[in-house]
Amino acid sequence: MNKYERLKTELQTAGTGRMKAFGSSMLPILKSGSLLTFEKATEYEIGDIVFCKVRGRYIDAHKIVKRDTNKGFLIANNHGFENGWTKIIFGRVVTGEFDNRIIYKRG
Repeated sequence: MNKYERLKTELQTAGTGRMKAFGSSMLPILKSGSLLTFEKATEYEIGDIVFCKVRGRYIDAHKIVKRDTNKGFLIANNHGFENGWTKIIFGRVVTGEFDNRIIYKRG
């Protein structure tokens, strides 16, 4: 089981889970190697950083930038690159830690 499947299962069963995310697509909000805590929610909002699936691919920490009644949620990184629309969101980031410090906390 890969880290995405593990997190997906944790969110479905416990409603919360943790995973490290790597890459520079969410700078300066999140740094590569940040330990993220995710929570499942009943509603998601524009600005939420989410774990989802877009076109069959897991996206572990990108933002909701638009909502549409028919299409769902438009997912993008913090530099304007759009991954695409999805209706499949597993959870959102509530805290991000780097070097044992909280660098992100959902407001």
